[in-house]
Amino acid sequence: MSTTIPWDDTVLPFQLDASDVRGRVVRLDGALDEILGQHSYPPAIEALVAETALLTALIGQSIKLRWKLSIQVRGKGPARLIATDYYGPEEEGGPARIRAYASYDAERLDEGADPFSQIGEGYFAVMLDQGPHMTPYQGFTPIAGTSLSDCAQTYFAQSEQLPTRFALTFGRSQSPGQAASWRGGGIMLQHMPQVGMAMKDTGEGGSGEGGLLDHTDILSGEPAENWNRVNILLNTVEEMELIGPSVSPTQLLTRLFSEEEPRVFPETEVHFGCSCSEDKVRQTMSIYGAKDIKRMTTEAGVVTADCQFCGAHYEMDPATLGLEAEKARKEAEARE
Repeated sequence: MSTTIPWDDTVLPFQLDASDVRGRVVRLDGALDEILGQHSYPPAIEALVAETALLTALIGQSIKLRWKLSIQVRGKGPARLIATDYYGPEEEGGPARIRAYASYDAERLDEGADPFSQIGEGYFAVMLDQGPHMTPYQGFTPIAGTSLSDCAQTYFAQSEQLPTRFALTFGRSQSPGQAASWRGGGIMLQHMPQVGMAMKDTGEGGSGEGGLLDHTDILSGEPAENWNRVNILLNTVEEMELIGPSVSPTQLLTRLFSEEEPRVFPETEVHFGCSCSEDKVRQTMSIYGAKDIKRMTTEAGVVTADCQFCGAHYEMDPATLGLEAEKARKEAEARE
C-alpha cells in the first residue's frame, strides 16, 4: 500500500537541546495496515500488535545498518505471544522493514476486557541481532504497569538506566470516499546519558511496581527537573496530533516543545517486509531425519510450511529435505 501523506511510515529522530532529552516521532499507516492485514485478529489482539509495532519502530530506529531488533511479549493469559522484528536499512538512507504476528487462545480471550489484561503474567523482551559471528543481546523485564508502553519504559529503566517515556495511539480511520485503514503514531522521549549519572541508592529497590526502577530512581536535581518539564509538555498532546494526517512530525514537535529547542535529524522510512524464504525453511528442516520428514509429509506427497508473519506458503519435495538430503547436497558440491 503506497502512502498518500509524505510523513506516513516514517520515524523522525529529534533532540531537545534545552533539556538534554532525545526522542523520535513515528507515523505508521501503510506498514501497520499490511501487518494487520495479513491476519484476521480479534480487536484485542489487533490492539496489542499495533502497540508493539509502534514501540518496535521507535526503539529500532537507532540500530545500525543491517541489524535486527526484535520485541517479544510472552504471557500466560489468552494473548500468549506478540512478536515483532525491525530490520535496519540495507544501506544509508534506505528504508527499514518491520513485521509482526501474534499467537493467542481464542477460547480464553475476553473481548470486553482491556487488551493489556489479556497478556497476564509474563515478560517483555528486547533482542538485538548484530549479524553473523556476533552474540545476540537479550534483555527482559516482567509484564508490569497498565500497557505495553509501560513495559518498554520499565525495560529501559531496568536494563539501561535511561528514563524513557512513550505516548502512542492507533486505530482504524476512514477518509471520505476511501476504504478504512489503520493509522498509528507516537512519540518516544529519552533522557540522554550524562557523565556521573547513576541510580540513586534507595536501599529498597526501585520505586516502580514490584520494586522495578522508575525515573525517580535515576534522576535528581536539574536533570530531573528537565525530565519532568518535557513530560508535562508531552501530556498535552492530542490523539489526532499523534496519528498526524494533518500535522507533520516537525509541526508536532514545534507545537509541543518550542521552548525546548527541538532539533531534528534525517527520518527513516519504515515499510512492511518479511525475511522468510524457501531456503530458510529448508535450513530449518535440515536438522530432521528421514523419519521426521516422513511424518511431516502430506497426503499429496509434499512438505508444507507457512510463514506466521506474512502468510507465505511453501511446498517442498520431501526427498530434498532433512539431514540425509543436506548431506547428499554437500557431497555433490564437494565433487564439483
